[in-house]
Amino acid sequence: MSIDKLFFILPIFMVGLISQPIYGQQDLSLEQAIEIGLRNNFQIQIAEKQIEIATNNNDWGATGKYPEVNLNAFYNNRIATLDNPIGFINGELYNGDITANIDAGWILFDGFKVDINKKRLEELEKQTNSNSKLVIEDAIQQIINAYYNTLIQQKQLEVFEDVLEISEDRVRFQKIRQEYGQASSYDILQTEDAFLSDSTNLIIQEYSLSSAKRNLLLAMGERVFDKEFTLTDELADVANVYVYEELENKMLSENKDIQALLVGRELASINAKLAKSNRYPRISVNGGLNLSGSMAKLFSEDQMGNKRDAAWGKSADLYVNFRGTYNLFDGGTRTRSIQNAEMEEMISALSIEDAKRSLKMQLRNIYEDYENQRRLLNISDKLIENAKKNLEISTERFKAGQINSFEYRTIQLAYINASQAKLNAIFNLKNTETELVKLVGGLIR
Repeated sequence: MSIDKLFFILPIFMVGLISQPIYGQQDLSLEQAIEIGLRNNFQIQIAEKQIEIATNNNDWGATGKYPEVNLNAFYNNRIATLDNPIGFINGELYNGDITANIDAGWILFDGFKVDINKKRLEELEKQTNSNSKLVIEDAIQQIINAYYNTLIQQKQLEVFEDVLEISEDRVRFQKIRQEYGQASSYDILQTEDAFLSDSTNLIIQEYSLSSAKRNLLLAMGERVFDKEFTLTDELADVANVYVYEELENKMLSENKDIQALLVGRELASINAKLAKSNRYPRISVNGGLNLSGSMAKLFSEDQMGNKRDAAWGKSADLYVNFRGTYNLFDGGTRTRSIQNAEMEEMISALSIEDAKRSLKMQLRNIYEDYENQRRLLNISDKLIENAKKNLEISTERFKAGQINSFEYRTIQLAYINASQAKLNAIFNLKNTETELVKLVGGLIR
């Protein structure tokens, strides 16, 4: 799958919906690797939870828009022992009081802070989403690079297998020649040394492929690194053509770092408005209802010898109070807060311009690097085509005795080097293209 097919890749809300088995079969495409990696990545899982928190916080109830209502209840009781010869009541006296209260407070005006706070919560939610996209971009880039590296290592292994087969044929051919007296022991040793060298290279390359597969599994977030799979995407050697001006326009509008900085600038602007809102008066209303009841009981006779029944009392009151507050002097605290917030806003704006300048230079460098890689790939195509033809011709000439073992081995090594150069050119091109697409915000939308 080419890089440009990744432009649709998985918005954040899709990550949690992927529920297919990790390996229904042993085939593994790049798209499947990305889906698995996004599902397994712990940082993305953390980012999802952070988005849920930000979404949960983005509510009018967190801005002070609604009144606060409290229900309070109190029950107090005591028993007092009274012993006063000149008192009217003596003995044990019980007093009990119960009070219920409903109290509501509502801020009628607070310098437009309610609307400002709601806008701030919305921007914080956007910021969390922007940060999650940066995490997803990094994860996708790692998986793409690991996937193509595994493909490259697989192709290099195939090259070494072909070369080893050629070397094995040479050994058999030289032994046949030796039987007819046309090859010496020295010739046999030379071909066997080449065969052993190619065998060593093959073993090393097998390890490189195994290591690349484990790195791919690691990038995919797997916990078991001995899973077997077959990569199904082809290693295309046709490079996409990009127009620099189009890339730059796309980068300035869709680059995830710039988008995150834009959200930060908006938050700084909102914080400045919050600081300025402290210059306004604060008007609030408070109202409620108090209900209370009390009971008194004397457990002994009074001075007249009479026993008293429990005495009950109750009361109710309703209140509505308004309050207005305006700070006349705070030692310049509000002014300093406003100045600091405005400077933070300026810093955010400057950071965006600096980031754009830096990203433009980065885009230019990556674009030129990509164009160079394209040219190198075209050259490597021609080199390997020539090396392959040269090897075919040299094989026939070697069998005809027109060239010796040293000359043939030199041509064989040239074929190996040309093959590796082409594979390296393809890998470098893919890595550069992935970085280019990421820079212009094309890995995810």
